[in-house]
Amino acid sequence: MKTIHQSHLTYCTNIHPGENWEAVFKSLETYALAIKRDLAPIEQFGIGLRLSDTAAKELLEGNALQDFKQWLEKENCYVFTMNGFPFGDFHDVVIKDKVHYPDWTTPERFQYTKNLIDILSELLPTGLAGGISTSPLSYKFWHQDEAATHQAKLSCTQHYIQIAAYLQQIEQEKGTLIHIDIEPEPDGLLENTAEVLAFYQDYLLSVGATQLAEALNCSVEKAKEYVLRYLQICYDVCHFALAFEEPKDTINQLHAHGIQVGKIQISAALKCKRSKTVSIEQQQQALKEFDEPTYLHQAVLRLQDGNLRKFPDLKEGMEGMNDPDFAELRTHFHVPVFLANYGYLSSTQDAIEAALSLWKENPYSTHLEVETYTWGVLPTALQADLQQSIVRELSWIKAQL
Repeated sequence: MKTIHQSHLTYCTNIHPGENWEAVFKSLETYALAIKRDLAPIEQFGIGLRLSDTAAKELLEGNALQDFKQWLEKENCYVFTMNGFPFGDFHDVVIKDKVHYPDWTTPERFQYTKNLIDILSELLPTGLAGGISTSPLSYKFWHQDEAATHQAKLSCTQHYIQIAAYLQQIEQEKGTLIHIDIEPEPDGLLENTAEVLAFYQDYLLSVGATQLAEALNCSVEKAKEYVLRYLQICYDVCHFALAFEEPKDTINQLHAHGIQVGKIQISAALKCKRSKTVSIEQQQQALKEFDEPTYLHQAVLRLQDGNLRKFPDLKEGMEGMNDPDFAELRTHFHVPVFLANYGYLSSTQDAIEAALSLWKENPYSTHLEVETYTWGVLPTALQADLQQSIVRELSWIKAQL
């Protein structure tokens, strides 16, 4: 849906199971059109499309892409953003750290992203820029030491630069701007503002810009402009809240270094604070309902002195709450954005409010996408009709705007 500041609001279809094109299209017919009828019966409705590697390949076969384009026109819908983070299965199987696989060190991740670019360049309405969010290079624990991490970042940089060169070619030939939106998240090789800035300065804008200048036969300075144009950041509110970073600080630092936010992914993390009225044992018991086996639920513990302790999953984070210096726990579990409290627990909804309040004053991205993909694994008491839940989320966001 179009909103203020000539921007676009939608939800990410990664919340619907479906790893082949037939299943994805069925979910669009079932849910996207029903949600459009509720929220935008007359106006165009934007879709945040998630395609697995399999679905993307199938959509590029035969007339499938043209048929889909015609369907979008008939239904008064359009695609402006895509989620290219999960490569394969994303529902009904144990995913955990495999959500990063294959990572940006591999040709498979490069080719998958290139396929998504080909799809989006065909679907984008004339004059509209498109974005594709992607993984933050790799998973931190897959690399044994500093040397291995450095080599991984060099390899990722090479593939990112090859993608940037391809995007420049697309824009030159078609006049279509598409940016890749790198999405920092807990335990990714990029997980906070400082790591993003360092990666741009030490890799993308140094060795990367040199590689791009050679590929495009342009100056290094021009190549740096292209890097910043085609390689942007997906600001996932939940992920940065898990780093205990304030939206204003992050956005200001990114802009100070010329780094653009290609997409705001609107999501909320689960949290709890030390309380005089609720015991740690009660909080831990409540958290156990969210300790499910499908997704990674990285946890970050803030101590009384402000220092942070990070844990790879929620179970370890709950154990960490026994530290006498425990002050607050936040965990990577995307909970509905329209709720602030969950019994003994709460959410980082306040971070969303802060991010959107800042956006109203300074529209730092034209793409806004709600991404609560955990409906199927929420505790039973929170289970609700999926269509109405999505409508409720988007309606809450519209009210904030």
